[in-house]
Amino acid sequence: MAVDMVLSVIATDRPGLVQTLSELLVRHQGNWVDSSMARLGSDFAGIVRVTVPETEVEPFKLALAALGEDGIAVTVRKGSKTALPSGQWVWLELTGGDHPGIMRDISTALSQQGVSIQELKTQIEPASMAGGHLFTAEAWVLLPEGLEIDVLRQELERIASDIMVDISVTGAEERGEL
Repeated sequence: MAVDMVLSVIATDRPGLVQTLSELLVRHQGNWVDSSMARLGSDFAGIVRVTVPETEVEPFKLALAALGEDGIAVTVRKGSKTALPSGQWVWLELTGGDHPGIMRDISTALSQQGVSIQELKTQIEPASMAGGHLFTAEAWVLLPEGLEIDVLRQELERIASDIMVDISVTGAEERGEL
């Protein structure tokens, strides 16, 4: 029986990190299921979901721990076989002048509505015309049963004016994603 595992990986960025992980996984008869990885500053970080035969779990964990000698930090967590969440998928886009607290305010509003962040990408880049820096965020979120997209849109638009950002809220159907 295959065991589902989630790995978080961080190392100073260099060529071959993904290859090292994937080769180690194959040596332990595992399968790379899905992942999200990116360079963040000078580091490379990612989350990888893999499956490994039950007999290979402990040897695989030991091999991952040994990667620390090469500067690759890996944390392992046994995955769970929970049902996929249900609800309405919504795409959020946020843009505004960078300042502390943007993500706190937005994530608080989402949490208070019972909205689950499924995928999030943020970045700060130079603001070409105005000087300073521009903060952008893109996220797939899942609305709980009973929460209408217009209710979420109104709440986020109210917050957007308070924190001086533009927010776009679009249903997955409107985007042609589902």
